[in-house]
This record gives sequence, structure tokens and C-alpha cells, in this order.
Amino acid sequence: MSDNGAQIDKEMNLTGHLSELRNRLIVTALFFLAFFIVGFIFVKDIYSFFVNDLDFKLTVISPGEIIWIHFTMAGLVAIAATLPLLALQIWLFIKPGLTPTERKASLAYIPAVFILFIVGLVFGYIMFIKLILPFLLSLNSGMFNEMFTVDKYFRFLLRITLPFALLFEIPIVAMFLTALGVLTPDFMRKTRKYAYLVLVIIGTIVTPPDFILQLVVAVPLIILYEISIYLAAIVYRRKLKKHEAFMREES
Repeated sequence: MSDNGAQIDKEMNLTGHLSELRNRLIVTALFFLAFFIVGFIFVKDIYSFFVNDLDFKLTVISPGEIIWIHFTMAGLVAIAATLPLLALQIWLFIKPGLTPTERKASLAYIPAVFILFIVGLVFGYIMFIKLILPFLLSLNSGMFNEMFTVDKYFRFLLRITLPFALLFEIPIVAMFLTALGVLTPDFMRKTRKYAYLVLVIIGTIVTPPDFILQLVVAVPLIILYEISIYLAAIVYRRKLKKHEAFMREES
């Protein structure tokens, strides 16, 4: 085959891959829209769940806050529900380039992504309701009249919970990058102190300026990083065994 023919085939393959990726993203976007509509319908129930533990009522000071909370609650439902579907679409896109063993192993990442995201949200919410919010309210001591708007309250809540949801994906990311050969457990161990520093900084950002609260938040994140190293090491050992078996077969 001529160089021109090979170039044309390469361009056609690239176009086909991009077209497939576009179609999968469109499917994901349609599901996101569907879940968003479902979340919008049940906004009242979702909102009631989040304010059930509060000892005070939230206030709205503009009509825009009402529609904002509807979009925020519906968006949160849509993101959480669409996440496993997005992971599945990505897996289906890269599936042709994986071996049967890799397909089976990587398929387990899909539910894990969703579960860890939800666990991170729950952890962040518990930290907020049980520790952060009571601490902040205790600083008032009758000094001010407390009036919390829906907009300000939920923006603050999401600022704390969403980072946890993303950080709880660290084990899956570490395992996936290790499987691809981008990351190694040794590298994670060598950069452990820098990772700890980053996690402590994140804990400082999402919590009030209280050392105990920052420690309570940072310690689980550090443990999560250590779990990530352990899981990455398992993936790495399996990868080495497969490589050694392949080399023996070749020889």
C-alpha cells in the first residue's frame, strides 16, 4: 500500500474514533438531561432531605434563588446518576484496545467510581453537618441574628462536599493509571510527603480555621492515599506477572 493510502486509512480510522466518541458523549448528555428532569421533578423531596437535620429555616431573598436551588439539586442528582454511565461509555470506547483479561478487570472500575463518589459525598456531608456547621454556629454565641439564605448555605455546603466526592476517586484513578503504566506504587511512595501536604492544604481550604477540624478532615484523606498505594501495588504486581508470563511464552 502506498504512503498516501496508509495516510488516508489512518485519517479514516481517526475520524471513525472521533465520531464514536462524539456519539457516546451525546448518549451520556441525553441521559444527563433525563436524570436532570427527574431531579427537577423531585426537588422538593431532595431539598427536604438536606434541610431535615437543620435547627433553623433557610431564607430566600430573591426569586432567582428559588430557581437556583431547583437547578442545583437537579444538577447534583444528574451528575451522581450519570457518572457510572459516563464511566461505562469511556470503557466501551477503549474496550477494543484491551485484552479479555483487561476488559474484565477494568469493568469493575465502573461501579467503584459511582460508589466512591457517593461515599465521598456522604462523608463530606457528615463532616459538614456534625462538625463544621456546629463549630461555626458556636462562634456566634448570641452576637448576631442568624439568617441563612438558600443560595449562601448550599454554595457553602457544596464547596465542602464536592471536593470530598472527587478526592474519594483517588484509589480508582491510582489503579487505572497504574494499569496503564503511567503511575507506579514506588512513585506514589516517594512523593508521599508532597501528597500529604496537598491533602492537608485541601483539608484546610474546605474547613474552618480550627486545627482539630482540619486534622479530622485531613487524616481520612491521608488514609485514602495509603489505600491508593496499596491498591496500586496490587495492580502493579499483577501487571508484572502477566508481563513475565508473556515473556516466557515468547521465549
